[in-house]
Amino acid sequence: MPSLLVVHAVDQPGGAELALLRAAPTLIDRGWRITMTGPTGRRPASAPEDVVWRQQAVGGLGRGQGAAALLAYGAFRALAAQHDVAYLNGTVPARLLPALGPGQVAGVAARGLRLRGHVDAAIASPPVVRTVLHVHDMVARVPRFWGAADALLADSRACAAPVAAALGRQVGVTGCPVDLDPAPVTPPWAPDGRPVVAFVGRIEPRKGPLDLVTAAEAVRVVVPDARVVVVGDDTYDADPRYARIVDRRADAARVERWPWQAGGPGLLRHVDVLVVPSDREPFGTIAAEALAVGVPVVAGAVDGLVEVVRDGVTGRLVPPHDPLALAHGIIWALQNGPLLREDCLEAARRWSLEAVTDRIEAALTGAPAPVPADPRPGDQVRHGAVGDERA
Repeated sequence: MPSLLVVHAVDQPGGAELALLRAAPTLIDRGWRITMTGPTGRRPASAPEDVVWRQQAVGGLGRGQGAAALLAYGAFRALAAQHDVAYLNGTVPARLLPALGPGQVAGVAARGLRLRGHVDAAIASPPVVRTVLHVHDMVARVPRFWGAADALLADSRACAAPVAAALGRQVGVTGCPVDLDPAPVTPPWAPDGRPVVAFVGRIEPRKGPLDLVTAAEAVRVVVPDARVVVVGDDTYDADPRYARIVDRRADAARVERWPWQAGGPGLLRHVDVLVVPSDREPFGTIAAEALAVGVPVVAGAVDGLVEVVRDGVTGRLVPPHDPLALAHGIIWALQNGPLLREDCLEAARRWSLEAVTDRIEAALTGAPAPVPADPRPGDQVRHGAVGDERA
């Protein structure tokens, strides 16, 4: 039975962690034994029962705290040696990659292990473990040591392109898994037959919920009965001032504000148009989840969202931070929504749990990555060869 070690950057699962947690049961069914780690070792409630949970420090998440990862090299080297594949789930866990090589830094880690008596001196040799690095962010700087990974993954072509260009390496594109038939949930608002235009996500500047609040009045000029709702919280305390402005202006614009809701994919069944006005988005899982229940998406024409939303077919792509363009896109989606449903459902199949898990497992084993059907003529994605793709 092959064994997989997945290193996460945080204890509270976000998008990067949830993708692996969703894929884990399928991998286990396929014969994988899985260990996952977090900085404190606290097991999240969403962790599958068959996944072993361990502690593995990665250094702090704040600026300048990466050097602290050096102190974790010894423990990581010993833990990785017990597995066939080490999966560094994000750019923060990537700090541990040099610990598995034969270089000077890895040698320091090995000597530290011997001094502490954690393992036999034989561990001074590089562990025989396949390494996979998954990049979930849009990165401006690509460390050269990332090229030491046996396989590189990214959430989208936009996310993969700078990594592939900097390292001259193939980068597999996975997407993020979505449930094609999410469990229904009861919305916090009382349905009344009016069309619902919704933002569902974190209340922070890069997600752009204030743009929807600003666009609400222009939408009602054409669709007077449109019901605009903003669902979410400033989960990571990213910008409390921005969150307060959203709340205050939402009240003035007759936009309903609701806190974060459990069962987000099921909540989207009660939405007529989802709005994702981000100015930076490596993939856009919430957009793919909306398509999976037949809901068109109006999104910022940026990064991975351009790959999720097909303009004029499954929604509209608009310039970020342009409330008037956003309003026009929402009006179009409200008027055409029923005609887009089948295209939305078909598009979401590219990110089914099985399809994304297939791409992840290909990186784990070194097998050729499966290529999903891409409905855009002339724009077929060739996974694992990003450098010459249309981004």
